[in-house]
Amino acid sequence: MIGAILAHLDFLDEQIQRLGEAIETQLGPTGLAGIALASTIPGVARRTAEVLVAEIGTDMSVFPSAGHLASWAGRCPGNDQSAGKRRSGRTRKGSKWLGIGLEEAALAAIRSKNTYLAAQYQRLKPRLGHGRALGAVKHSILIAYWHMFTNGEVYRDLGGDYFQRRDPARATKRLVAKLQALGHTVTLQPQAAT
Repeated sequence: MIGAILAHLDFLDEQIQRLGEAIETQLGPTGLAGIALASTIPGVARRTAEVLVAEIGTDMSVFPSAGHLASWAGRCPGNDQSAGKRRSGRTRKGSKWLGIGLEEAALAAIRSKNTYLAAQYQRLKPRLGHGRALGAVKHSILIAYWHMFTNGEVYRDLGGDYFQRRDPARATKRLVAKLQALGHTVTLQPQAAT
């Protein structure tokens, strides 16, 4: 019985290898360069990069802006307002395979250490919940993809402390409020210059 299971696993590994080679053949040299470029985004592994390149392509001239790409992929929230009331802002349906690839990439990215995408998720999750915060990470991955393929540059991560560096006063205020909520009295003194 175990021998049959191992033989089946060997067969599946062989099929995965053959399909991988067929994908490389179909994508060609431009696609392989695109896969290498897309793989620099945190959370985007080789297979996910293959999905992104196969579904979106490498020529970003068809999308006038990054927002157009996100809208085409169905990763932009809607804006349904009437008479001052906000109704459902659900995202529209996009490519099924692109959605699955972005979901995997976003879930991997939010588990990465000291990256912008993980910090963005941690910042948004308490206010918006898991699903919407994950949707924002998917949107950010698409925006980064568009900029990378438009400019031909690898992904440059802003770092996990980006939001603290951007507005240190807000971070200080938030941390003081946390300490006060725990019952501590906080007095801030500027650090002596060294």
